[in-house]
Amino acid sequence: MAPLRLVFMGTPDFAVSSLAALIDAGHEIVCVYSQPPRPAGRGRALRASPVQAFAEQRGIETRHPETLKDAEAQRAFAELGCDAAVVAAYGLILPREILAAPRLGCINVHASLLPRWRGAAPIQRAIMEGDRETGVTIMMMDEGLDTGAMLVSQTVPIGPETTGGALHDALAELGARLVVDALAALEDGGVASTPQPDEGVTHAAKLTRADGAIDWRRPAREIERQIRALNPAPGAWFSHAGERIRVLAAEERALTETGTAPGQVIDGRLTIACGAGAIGLLRLQRPGRNPMDAADFLRGYDLSPGTMFHAAL
Repeated sequence: MAPLRLVFMGTPDFAVSSLAALIDAGHEIVCVYSQPPRPAGRGRALRASPVQAFAEQRGIETRHPETLKDAEAQRAFAELGCDAAVVAAYGLILPREILAAPRLGCINVHASLLPRWRGAAPIQRAIMEGDRETGVTIMMMDEGLDTGAMLVSQTVPIGPETTGGALHDALAELGARLVVDALAALEDGGVASTPQPDEGVTHAAKLTRADGAIDWRRPAREIERQIRALNPAPGAWFSHAGERIRVLAAEERALTETGTAPGQVIDGRLTIACGAGAIGLLRLQRPGRNPMDAADFLRGYDLSPGTMFHAAL
């Protein structure tokens, strides 16, 4: 197929893989839209998004409007005369005027098997809820939140040790491959869109720091999934002695002690009683320190049996 004139719209690392794949496939990226630079780091200096930084390295024009709802932003988009817009974790809802401007429409790279996990955090929510598989769906965009007709999808298994970071990388790579193929099929008329079913809709709410707070009253199985899902970011954590301690890895363990309360340290291996079962903390990180395995962590931090952690709510 002949190269297409494309606008790419994305913000985080997940989207960079798709942008790179489209460039490598020979398409002309006439402009990249991304979220505006945000304060980051200790100095709170403005930092460009990963997509903007990548595009600028490739010499591609970048734009980061706060909104696409005003007429001037819509006019500027339409004047690009693109064949299609490819959207991956952009962060703004596209109004009707934007959706209608490209010749082939706007297609989205979404990190779930729609209609399950529409929304902002499908990767982490799938792990947290114990899903055994997820995947990538390429869809035509409409005015709803991830409600458009599906072009193609492919599954990825979620194993008992899969972390949010590992799944993110696998889905980003898969999405990059699928979107190149979907564009080619769309241009050639070789793909039919399928409306999403009404059954099985779930919503993946945006993650907040509170999502990382460990509530020891929950079952150990759920806490272990929470820790894996939020590794490496935003991270699961608990508070003790005025410090917020991150937990990077854990495992379910049998609760052999009687009379224990949720949140109680029950042995010298950092086994913690939960609402059901127990969990062993394997890797932890104190503020401003490097991550450490549990044995090394305990050499410099007293968490002796009987220590109580309270629900971090």
